[in-house]
Amino acid sequence: MKRREFMQTTASVAGLSFVSCGLGALAACTENSQASGRRRVVVNGKQMRTVDIHCHSYVHDVWPLVESHEDLGYLLPVVNTAPLKNKLDIYNVDFRLQQMDEQGIDVQAVSLHVGQYHHWADRDLAAEIISIQNGKIAELCAAHPERFVGLGAVALQHPDLAVEQMRHAISEYDMRGFMITGSVNGEELSNPKFHPFLGAAEELGTVIFIHPRNFPAGQSRLEGNGKLDNVIGNPLETTVALSHLIFDGTLDKYPGLKICAAHGGGYLPSYIGRSDHCVENWPDACKPVDKLPSAYLKQLYFDSLVYSTENLRHLIRTVGADRIVIGTDFPFNMSNKDSVDHLMSVSDLSAAEQEAILGGTAAQLLGIV
Repeated sequence: MKRREFMQTTASVAGLSFVSCGLGALAACTENSQASGRRRVVVNGKQMRTVDIHCHSYVHDVWPLVESHEDLGYLLPVVNTAPLKNKLDIYNVDFRLQQMDEQGIDVQAVSLHVGQYHHWADRDLAAEIISIQNGKIAELCAAHPERFVGLGAVALQHPDLAVEQMRHAISEYDMRGFMITGSVNGEELSNPKFHPFLGAAEELGTVIFIHPRNFPAGQSRLEGNGKLDNVIGNPLETTVALSHLIFDGTLDKYPGLKICAAHGGGYLPSYIGRSDHCVENWPDACKPVDKLPSAYLKQLYFDSLVYSTENLRHLIRTVGADRIVIGTDFPFNMSNKDSVDHLMSVSDLSAAEQEAILGGTAAQLLGIV
């Protein structure tokens, strides 16, 4: 069914709950609607439409198809945490809308929990899994069209199937983009086997949101106290993925590809000067690319999930305010419930820059009118 048909038939969505990988109001920039208690974000007297591109969901209906597989470690904490499931179940979507209202988030681009990317699945099973997942996300968005848009899933372990799934999800489910992981079964996204998918995404003009699933190649080093697989592993995975896309020539091959990187692009924007230095001083190791690695950052988009004011200011100044979008990573422990105030704490931004980051750029990427 297309989205308009969902809107006519769907009152609530079964089988999907919100999951993921704090905000006080600023009197100068926010106000609450007396009628609804909904926080409104205002810049220079103009009400902003805020858009969160980084928030997740869990589709319960897929569990019977995958529960017997051994590679479910990343997903089991979600499946086995009853309070989380109950609190965030799609039947209790009003709770999520309440949280959005309190945080000043008008629209969420809803994607899956990254543990639901079952790259081990064969073609037939993967087709069934993705069909269910995308269908449920589409139902949610159709039931609340002013508050949610969808970031669909694809079975990238089968690149040709992923292209079919992407085209179908756009035409039939009105998906506004797609979330993929930072690598697929140990293979880099820059691998030529994934070029048909990336090329199709460029052709369709749809945004690709790269979200890490820890850093599998270094898992043994990240064990122990500190949740290092997440705290270090997630941004490291994104850093490596983006670096390969730059140095392997993928971004040159697909210059119009709209890629948005989670967690502020990992460590790459903070240390991109080292990549530039390698190109300029060690050309046999860092083979010449069409432009300096730092220039490719202007070709990418990044969410704002870097936690500190100074880190966000540096990210904005490095890549440009027009390349940053709000990302909360709703609603796990690493989420930023203060994403609006986090942005407003960067004191030297212009009103135009604030407007772009709060929702203007994301609305353009996601086709929100």
